Amino acid sequence: MDIDYRPTARTTPTRYRERARYDRDTVHRILDEALICHLGYVKDGRPAVLPTTHTRLGEVLYLHGSSGSGPMLAARPAALPVCVTVTLVDGLVLARSAMHHSLKYRSVVVMGTARLVDDPEEKRQALHALLDHIRPGRADDCRPPNPRELAATAVLALDLVEVSAKVRLGGVADDDEDLKLPYWAGVVPLTVSAGTPEPAAGLDPAIPLPSYL
Repeated sequence: MDIDYRPTARTTPTRYRERARYDRDTVHRILDEALICHLGYVKDGRPAVLPTTHTRLGEVLYLHGSSGSGPMLAARPAALPVCVTVTLVDGLVLARSAMHHSLKYRSVVVMGTARLVDDPEEKRQALHALLDHIRPGRADDCRPPNPRELAATAVLALDLVEVSAKVRLGGVADDDEDLKLPYWAGVVPLTVSAGTPEPAAGLDPAIPLPSYL
């Protein structure tokens, strides 16, 4: 297997091309770390973008949704052209000049044609992986969906073929003539961290907190 995705006209940035990444390791790490993605498609001749959850199994990206949602209904008669994006923000870049303010970020764009998952076993595997993507170990630590819930849930599958990542690393990039200006400049790191778990109302106090939390 090639270690890189092949750049295309649609996955080649028009600006800051040096930030583009096509290696599978970078792309997979970003997709696996992100907890939410944005699904773009055309609905009634107009662009629509929806947030949703996702998971990756090998070279397939699975997207979760209601069976009655717009993209799931659009994908039912035929495969659906989509653009899926994820972004992780790692810091605020505060420059001396307004022009050079930025973010430290890691992002992925996936373009292609998504198919509705009809095979029951593939659908169950995707939903299992979606739960474990939220928290590893959770899928085996809850009641699995019943037939009614499975019917109300839909999954789109998108092969990872036309893919690119874009990564902004480093610090402030002020112009030389601005370096002596009397303004604070630097990076404010940002992270997502889990807080103390809050038990649901009515939870049996004898149930221990799972080790994966």
